[in-house]
Amino acid sequence: MGRVWTFAALSVAFFAGFVVRGVLPGVPVAKAQSARVFDVRTFTANDGKLDALHERFRQHTMKLFAKHGMTNVGYFKALDAPLSNNTMVFILSYPSREDAKKSWAEFGQDPEWKQVVAESEANGKLIMKGENIYLEPTDYSPMK
Repeated sequence: MGRVWTFAALSVAFFAGFVVRGVLPGVPVAKAQSARVFDVRTFTANDGKLDALHERFRQHTMKLFAKHGMTNVGYFKALDAPLSNNTMVFILSYPSREDAKKSWAEFGQDPEWKQVVAESEANGKLIMKGENIYLEPTDYSPMK
């Protein structure tokens, strides 16, 4: 079920990118994202903690990801129950798999991140389970 949801979220993200490129000026998405590795992550929040998890990302996590060389591609919430009650999906990108590993190591050691986690989880852990998959575009993908 997790892989189906991940594939669906990734498909939505790619489609949204093509829609946005027609509205916003700049380099087309397919060229802007060349030679990147994508990291699709699915977090299952503990009961009643999904809003707090979204708030932590909104206020802190996205900025810290960027600080450590991670490109925030998209953040998603499920529309249908039961996933809409506890699941968030997000996509990050990096220049390479090695850069992803380095970024995550640095992020995990960031004192600001450690403080954010301690404060946001004062009333209990927010995440029950996390899954991720690294992807690269195929040779026929419009996004390379």
